[in-house]
Amino acid sequence: MARPAGAGGLGTIAAAFPARACQPDPFIHRKSAVVTPEAVRAYIAAGLACEHLEVSGDGQHFEAVIVSDAFEGKRPVARHQVVYQVLGDRMKAEIHALSMKTLTPAEWRGAGNS
Repeated sequence: MARPAGAGGLGTIAAAFPARACQPDPFIHRKSAVVTPEAVRAYIAAGLACEHLEVSGDGQHFEAVIVSDAFEGKRPVARHQVVYQVLGDRMKAEIHALSMKTLTPAEWRGAGNS
C-alpha cells in the first residue's frame, strides 16, 4: 500500500538530515579512521589565531608547538585549557593524547625563532 506524500518514508528522512551533514570529515583518513597531524593542525587553526603552528604525530599521539597572542598573561595550564577548549570533543573521540608547547609570539622570538 502506498503512503501519502509527507507521511514518513525516505523523503521525510532526507529532509530531516541534509546531505551536507552526512559528508565525511576530509581530515580523517578513511581506511583506518586515523586522524592526521594535518587534521589536528587544521582543528586548532580553525579556532585559535596562531602566529606559528606545527603538529606531528602518529594518528593517536600528537605533539604541537602553538604560538598565539591568546596565551599572553596565561600560565601553562591555562594555555593548554585554551587549546583543549578549541578542540572540544575531538580530545575525547579522535585525539588520544596531545603534548603541547604553548608560547606567546615574544617567547617564540626570544627562543631564536622568527
